[in-house]
Amino acid sequence: MYNPDFDLTLGLRRLLPPSASAGCQVEKVSGLSGESRRVRAGERDWLARQVTPHKRMLGADNVREYRILRQLSASGLAPRPVALIPRGLVVDWTPGESLSAVQWQECLNNGSLARRIGQLHRLPRYGYPLALQGRYETYWQLTDPTRRCPAWLRLHQRFMAQKPPTPLKVVPMHMDVHADNLIRDRQGAISLIDWEYAGDGDFALELAALFRGNGLNIRQQTVFLAAYLACSGGFTPAAVTRQISAWLPWVDYLMLMWYEVRWHQTRQRQFLQFARPPRLRLGLPV
Repeated sequence: MYNPDFDLTLGLRRLLPPSASAGCQVEKVSGLSGESRRVRAGERDWLARQVTPHKRMLGADNVREYRILRQLSASGLAPRPVALIPRGLVVDWTPGESLSAVQWQECLNNGSLARRIGQLHRLPRYGYPLALQGRYETYWQLTDPTRRCPAWLRLHQRFMAQKPPTPLKVVPMHMDVHADNLIRDRQGAISLIDWEYAGDGDFALELAALFRGNGLNIRQQTVFLAAYLACSGGFTPAAVTRQISAWLPWVDYLMLMWYEVRWHQTRQRQFLQFARPPRLRLGLPV
């Protein structure tokens, strides 16, 4: 049976000298997955993140994430990677707290989130293109067969046969931007954690995922886009808005498939509830 704590123990033995291991404190980090541990040993303050078999099925890859974090280490956007461990990786602990609902709104309104995402998108590409259709096909095989229906099969075949929108500009993306993955330090600066789904793709795809995944209304989208384009120019708001709209169905299908896979893996009914909005937007029965 898979035992993440056993993997973590093996990894820490390789990283810590015996003198530090003796006083090492390991504690679970709150979250839906329960797969992360904070490790404190002397002056070391780390986060050990496991990549479980379920996460690998969803596209997580600890080697890819480690290499991406190494590329980002000087940007201030992401935690510094420490080492790879069996089925996971260790990064520096990011001091601060996840954004509250009020802080999230502040970051949207004052443009600080848009500027951070713009900063990321101006960096060199990772070298790991995000292949949405490949992700769709993998997810399809992992969904609950009893929930598949002719309408869903037709929709899936349509997405697999269609050509995705032609990118306006390919950039390094995070692809999981939400309040829980944003950490604010004492000085008010925000950084991003959990880069397991990061990859290269059209910047409008990242914005479409951010807008749809967080339920931003039109006013919030307009404010965000104005701040984003002020630091990442080259395109008009109208052109970017059209491109975001073109990506939205693709984002909806990615969200739907992710929730359906998680339902099949966990049998937690919350994932069926989360899947309901994208199912409705895509015209599928709920």
